[in-house]
Amino acid sequence: MTSSELHLQRNCLEASDFDHTPSYCEENVYFLCKKLSSSGIADAHGSDLFVIPLWHQKASHRADGVILWDYHVICVQRKKDGGTHLLFSEFQRFFRVVHAPLFLRYFASDRRHMKDSEGNWTAHPPPYEPIVAEDGSVHNLNEYMEIHAGDVLMNLPQDLTSAVSSQKNGVVIGEAQLEEFFSRIS
Repeated sequence: MTSSELHLQRNCLEASDFDHTPSYCEENVYFLCKKLSSSGIADAHGSDLFVIPLWHQKASHRADGVILWDYHVICVQRKKDGGTHLLFSEFQRFFRVVHAPLFLRYFASDRRHMKDSEGNWTAHPPPYEPIVAEDGSVHNLNEYMEIHAGDVLMNLPQDLTSAVSSQKNGVVIGEAQLEEFFSRIS
């Protein structure tokens, strides 16, 4: 076995290696970033990972089976070879792109968004404690959710990686800029 094959084998993780709680995608992505960083699949501090919350999605009844949730959070790892990312052209969205090291430091959720008006859980919470930010914040999910037209970067700055890496809540870009974003950070 070559050293690169051994390295790949050591860095392969199974889905069962990750903590996952249905309906808690923002917390699932938080722990995914931590696991990818600690396992060596991502950079040690997650500097090649980006967190993208997708808000205000709607369920779909499309013939092709595409389903869009009310919201979801995904983790994207920068590809070393500079590959591109394809998107459905009929869905024009804005994306908040957060550098994973900042997300791991500043994200907090006491899960209040998962309770109904009477304080009952809408989905069973995960078994671990709620995530508290390094600064002691207990809930700032709304800071990641709120996107205003004025927040959207229509022209990406020349040093885009620095812009994303320096903003606690990331940057907001349009769908047209998403592919350019990932091609420029490669």
